[in-house]
Amino acid sequence: MSVSDRLKAAGVTLPDARPPVANYVPFVITGNLLFISGQVSITPEGLIKGRLGEDMTLEQGQQAARACAINLITQMKSALGDLERVTRIVKLGGFVNAAGDFTDIPKVVNGCSDLMVEIFGDKGRHARAAVACPVLPMGAAVEVDAVVEFA
Repeated sequence: MSVSDRLKAAGVTLPDARPPVANYVPFVITGNLLFISGQVSITPEGLIKGRLGEDMTLEQGQQAARACAINLITQMKSALGDLERVTRIVKLGGFVNAAGDFTDIPKVVNGCSDLMVEIFGDKGRHARAAVACPVLPMGAAVEVDAVVEFA
């Protein structure tokens, strides 16, 4: 099954790639690695804001992380032209806007990780960091960056 077919089966429509909101580029390619800048939890309906353990549930956080995954895949397509060029999702760095006593950070970031595996299969299995933050840009609930290997 192609990446495109898996996206359709998952009900994912890729939005247009979003431009940076500050002084950085959306991605950098060096050798056969694609480094994607942090993608926040934004959808075509708007920014998913909030703090896990305060005004957001775990399930809402997972949906926010899934939005980050969709934005990462959009940047992959923008950078590489063809998602079939992805040979491995190497690493994800997940940042979760969370209250001090919220400890399910890894479960939140699974919203991103799970979609990567669903779309890319075994090539989507990756190393990962998942950390809590007291605040994220624009009040976003989740932000995730990525390192991707490609052919």
